Amino acid sequence: MARQPFHTDRAPAAIGPYSQAVRSGNLVFLSGQIPLDPATGELVAGDIAMQARRAFDNLRAVCEAAGGSLDGVLRLGLYLTDLGDFAAVNGVMAEYFQAPYPARSTIEVSGLPKGAHFEVDAVLSLD
Repeated sequence: MARQPFHTDRAPAAIGPYSQAVRSGNLVFLSGQIPLDPATGELVAGDIAMQARRAFDNLRAVCEAAGGSLDGVLRLGLYLTDLGDFAAVNGVMAEYFQAPYPARSTIEVSGLPKGAHFEVDAVLSLD
């Protein structure tokens, strides 16, 4: 099956050999988004809630570039450097998603690119 990559300047450029998102059939696989300001490429300042909001804003921009929206997200992967931030990230996620919520995994990791404390990736349906 053919792969169709997507890119938007409304989200940070890839910092490695990967696409912001790739479509196969009606599914779009979105690469991880960390809280980088797309205009500067720099990590946003602030607490975990500020970082989560920027990462979700970046994810939304890539969803829209692929022709979808956050409402079509089927699955999220959340990566935190401290699971003590779980409740704060849940609160931010509730600002971006409504029931029925996407399936989700939340994983504590030892580190993320550029010193970020949060990353999110997703699978989007264009149905």
